[in-house]
Amino acid sequence: MSEITDPDQLRELLGAPMPRAATKDRYTLHSLDREWIATSPFVVLATSDADGNCDASPKGDPAGFVKVLDDKTIAIPERPGNRRADGYLNILSNPHVGVIFLIPGRKETLRINGRARLVSDAPYFDDMVVRGNRPILAVEIAIEQIFHHCAKAFMRSGLWQPEKWPEDNLPGVAQIAKSLKPDMVETVEELAAYYAPETYEKKLYQS
Repeated sequence: MSEITDPDQLRELLGAPMPRAATKDRYTLHSLDREWIATSPFVVLATSDADGNCDASPKGDPAGFVKVLDDKTIAIPERPGNRRADGYLNILSNPHVGVIFLIPGRKETLRINGRARLVSDAPYFDDMVVRGNRPILAVEIAIEQIFHHCAKAFMRSGLWQPEKWPEDNLPGVAQIAKSLKPDMVETVEELAAYYAPETYEKKLYQS
């Protein structure tokens, strides 16, 4: 095994970035960034705590759910979930975050890095109501870096191309949950009812 241990080794292996890639960072939102955010129904929020322990959490809602507050600030609403709050606890000890915005069918992504804070209420929460439900809280991000990321990863993976998807022979979520924690009191059948799409649909926006 040949481990890479310093930046010079890494650069010798990868080479220098192309000028277009090296200089694409921006620090305020362009109108095209705003359009991208307004079209995105899904983001991944990356955080780490003060010790560097990381978390990446998916967030989804109707397209445009991430609100642009101004040219340097965005807000991501929180909806009812599993209440672990891993990423939010991270933010309380380390505000640095990264966000990737995805649009179904588009192979490029928009990336934003910045400093986050948690807000329990704000006037703009009224603009984040979905099915009559205001968000529980929001993550406000002061933008420090913005750039669009190229399509290569999506092209390699065939993510949006069903004909390239691998055959899904994995067990269902209920069986996975029971296999990982066989001592849980619920049966597979009870777990299947809990995880059923029609059950989840009813509580998407309810605690």
